[in-house]
Amino acid sequence: MTTLMTDAGPIAPDAPVTRTGGLPLAPAGTAWPHCATCGGPMQFLAQVLLDDLGRHTGTGAADGRALLAVFMCQNDPGGCQEWDARAGGNLALLLPVGGSGPLPLPPLPDDHDEDDGDPRQLGAVRAVAYRPDPGGDYEAARLERRDEDPLGQLGGEPAWLQYDQTPDCPSCDRAMAMVVQLEEGPDHLTAMNFGSGSAYAFACEPCGRAAFLWQC
Repeated sequence: MTTLMTDAGPIAPDAPVTRTGGLPLAPAGTAWPHCATCGGPMQFLAQVLLDDLGRHTGTGAADGRALLAVFMCQNDPGGCQEWDARAGGNLALLLPVGGSGPLPLPPLPDDHDEDDGDPRQLGAVRAVAYRPDPGGDYEAARLERRDEDPLGQLGGEPAWLQYDQTPDCPSCDRAMAMVVQLEEGPDHLTAMNFGSGSAYAFACEPCGRAAFLWQC
C-alpha cells in the first residue's frame, strides 16, 4: 500500500508534528547545519516523526521513535551539489523527540542580500496529512490524485526519476530504508527546490544515521 502525504494547512513553526518549514525540533546545543562547500547555513526543509512511519505504514510500533530532520543548502542553488547524499550540500539527521525544542536560527552571512529571500527557511509552515492508497505504485497514486497536489509518500519504495541511488549506512554498510519521498509542492511559499524533481530521505535507525538526495 502507498501512503500519500498531502497538505493539511498552516501550523505553528515549532509544532511537534510531521511538517514542512518552520524550525526543527532538536536537543539543546544542537548545531544548525552549514554547507560544506559555501559555509553558509542550510535551509530547513521538513521534519518527519518516525512514529508516523510506524503508525501509517506498519514498519514498527509508534513508541517515541526519533524524528528525521532534513536540511539543504540554498545559498547558491546548484553550486553546492545539494542534490548529492555525500557532497555536504545537504544533511538529514535523526533526532530524539523527547526533551527537544525549536533550534534557534543561525545568523545570515554578512553578504546576504535580503531581496534573495531567507536561505534558512521556507516561506511558510505546513502540516502533513496522510491518505492511504491500496495500490503499491506511488507514481500511479500521485497522478490519480493530482488534484490534491500530493507532497510525497511516507515510507514505501522510491519512485526514482533517474536510477536507484539508495544509500548504504556508513556505519553498518546495509542499504538504508526510505522514510519519505518529497515533492516540491504547488505553493511557491512552501516549495522546496529540487530542480522540479523529487527528493528522497533514508534512515538506518539502529545506527542513528540518515541520508538525503534528490533527482530531476
